[in-house]
Amino acid sequence: MNPVKKILWWLLAGTAGGINRGRILEELTKNPMNANELAKKLDMDYKTVRHHLKILEKNSLISSMGEGYGKMYFISELLEENISHFREIWDKIGKNKIKGGGMR
Repeated sequence: MNPVKKILWWLLAGTAGGINRGRILEELTKNPMNANELAKKLDMDYKTVRHHLKILEKNSLISSMGEGYGKMYFISELLEENISHFREIWDKIGKNKIKGGGMR
């Protein structure tokens, strides 16, 4: 199995918070955003968003530019190259849980 696909399975399906990380990644595939914009867009707590951003960045799925409040987040080149794996996993696990009422 592709190493990026393994990381995605673990971070999205195998750990607590995976659905929220998937939602963040989905938004960042559309537009770069800062943590505050993501929190508002996803109706999530700002500190929770920051926590998930740190995990995603540590695992090389996103990158950032800038500092402090205006720090912008982007999907990484690694994720861009493996976006089909994200879509495959997210279609299987994420969208169903959100639609089913498990998460907003």
